Amino acid sequence: MNCYLLLRFMLGIPLLWPCLGATENSQTKKVKQPVRSHLRVKRGWVWNQFFVPEEMNTTSHHIGQLRSDLDNGNNSFQYKLLGAGAGSTFIIDERTGDIYAIQKLDREERSLYILRAQVIDIATGRAVEPESEFVIKVSDINDNEPKFLDEPYEAIVPEMSPEGTLVIQVTASDADDPSSGNNARLLYSLLQGQPYFSVEPTTGVIRISSKMDRELQDEYWVIIQAKDMIGQPGALSGTTSVLIKLSDVNDNKPIFKESLYRLTVSESAPTGTSIGTIMAYDNDIGENAEMDYSIEEDDSQTFDIITNHETQEGIVILKKKVDFEHQNHYGIRAKVKNHHVPEQLMKYHTEASTTFIKIQVEDVDEPPLFLLPYYVFEVFEETPQGSFVGVVSATDPDNRKSPIRYSITRSKVFNINDNGTITTSNSLDREISAWYNLSITATEKYNIEQISSIPLYVQVLNINDHAPEFSQYYETYVCENAGSGQVIQTISAVDRDESIEEHHFYFNLSVEDTNNSSFTIIDNQEPVFYISILIADNGIPSLTSTNTLTIHVCDCGDSGSTQTCQYQELVLSMGFKTEVIIAILICIMIIFGFIFLTLGLKQRRKQILFPEKSEDFRENIFQYDDEGGGEEDTEAFDIAELRSSTIMRERKTRKTTSAEIRSLYRQSLQVGPDSAIFRKFILEKLEEANTDPCAPPFDSLQTYAFEGTGSLAGSLSSLESAVSDQDESYDYLNELGPRFKRLACMFGSAVQSNN
Repeated sequence: MNCYLLLRFMLGIPLLWPCLGATENSQTKKVKQPVRSHLRVKRGWVWNQFFVPEEMNTTSHHIGQLRSDLDNGNNSFQYKLLGAGAGSTFIIDERTGDIYAIQKLDREERSLYILRAQVIDIATGRAVEPESEFVIKVSDINDNEPKFLDEPYEAIVPEMSPEGTLVIQVTASDADDPSSGNNARLLYSLLQGQPYFSVEPTTGVIRISSKMDRELQDEYWVIIQAKDMIGQPGALSGTTSVLIKLSDVNDNKPIFKESLYRLTVSESAPTGTSIGTIMAYDNDIGENAEMDYSIEEDDSQTFDIITNHETQEGIVILKKKVDFEHQNHYGIRAKVKNHHVPEQLMKYHTEASTTFIKIQVEDVDEPPLFLLPYYVFEVFEETPQGSFVGVVSATDPDNRKSPIRYSITRSKVFNINDNGTITTSNSLDREISAWYNLSITATEKYNIEQISSIPLYVQVLNINDHAPEFSQYYETYVCENAGSGQVIQTISAVDRDESIEEHHFYFNLSVEDTNNSSFTIIDNQEPVFYISILIADNGIPSLTSTNTLTIHVCDCGDSGSTQTCQYQELVLSMGFKTEVIIAILICIMIIFGFIFLTLGLKQRRKQILFPEKSEDFRENIFQYDDEGGGEEDTEAFDIAELRSSTIMRERKTRKTTSAEIRSLYRQSLQVGPDSAIFRKFILEKLEEANTDPCAPPFDSLQTYAFEGTGSLAGSLSSLESAVSDQDESYDYLNELGPRFKRLACMFGSAVQSNN
């Protein structure tokens, strides 16, 4: 028994398909197969395929019908659908065998379903036909538009590129079945970007169709459309945007926007000074805009231009010093060109851009300018004071021409006046100083801050003012038995003067020695001869001098050599020196011994003469070994007896020691005898007391060989001060120096205790 599947397409054409097959032993009813059926027999089974269109919009779409040839239409059979998708995607009418799709089918999600079918007798519940498989294939429809999966697109292409230059390729994809008609066959077109770009329809390659200038527009947005079904009506489409940027090429030369630049420079500006900048503009960017500036016309060679590669500016610098008084304005022409220019683009840079620069020189107050960078003068030595040396000259380079004052620094030998004339102020001696290195200073009278200085060199020329003389001291020895004509000494001379040629000296015996051929013996034990030698130089005029040569005649012994005489002389000289050294040492020892003795005595006197303050001080009269007044002089006088003297001193102001001695000397001359010997004796004693460094600091009474009454000198002693100690002031002792400090302390303490 055979069963047939009736498949109804959407076009409404009924097709009869055998759906179930029997085994090889079964009897089958031969059915005429439709032309479009797909039938294959395998092991007695019939394999069937069902083609179902996708994108069905109805909720329940009839796909086909399963029907057994045993079914007589009395509804006694039950059809069942088994397999993946049965009941969820596909359902079957159990009575009629009609198959329905209950949900939307998408081929891009699933294109093939494998199902199984059964026919069961309702009455018996048994399968009428064996279970059999069949396939439902979802056929493709054009339900997917093309999509550009690699967007966004961006491309860079050099400007001025020729037509046909490849820019970029865009690619779209279509999810439809490429084997099902033209659903996935795409066609590309350009929606935006004409006339500079074009796209190949089948490959999506974008090419340049016209040259572009980056300086006019540096980027473009191009829109590309892709259509499926090769652009036929009803086709689906997708679009994408492509950003195309133009890279720069050096197709523009730098150009000066200013045809004239005005700059200024001070005449005091040093070389290398920047005086201004110029600027050219290049529409290119990056490396293509790098430029170099240079001087095209500058006859004076005074200026130069260097390039600042960071700012692309041209810096005008001063190459040489300028002088307002010499030239106060300049005109130069500058040019500019790119630093990097490829060979194929040289056609855009055939002629460089230029500009003109006017430079004005500013006047400044400049210091005086000497006519020469230095001066060298010559003057003869021994010229009188005020002699002319030379003339220097400086001028004010400015227009006002200020008068100039001159001065010479570090010189006491030369003077200069306001006219620049240099004269001598002292006598010159070449042998002391042959050259003078000086400095001449010029100062503007109207502006003393403007000063210039230059070196001045004065050479003192030689005159023949020094006679020649022996170059050294000669001490000549000759044996007493020397023969005639024997050379006993070679002498040489020197001259402090400078000679134009080499010095030449002429030696002759003096007139005295020429006339007197005999020698004079000075020492009869050691004969010595003195020969006067006349030396003349080759100066103009020639100068001569007489020099004495000492010749010792000695007994040379058997050796016949003068070295024996020289050795003896050396021994005698050394012996004399030894004696002198010993004598000097003895004198030094005596001097040191005397100094130590004096210091010892002085220290002892201080210990004796300055006892402790607690001791009782008395004033005594000391006796000296001279003629006195009798035996009473051997004992100390009582102070009370001294007070009864007929002549009492009045209180006087304190005088210095030297003043008191001079006053005493004058008074002694008035009252003493007329004997000169006495006056001399008194003077010596006073001088001795005044100069003695070890004299005691206290007053003492000394007795001399003259005694009188009523002397105006009065007493030199301070013994009578005991009468009125309370009235005496010893403050003056503090003014006599450190040596009287102890004495001032002692007497000051005594006065305070008495009070």
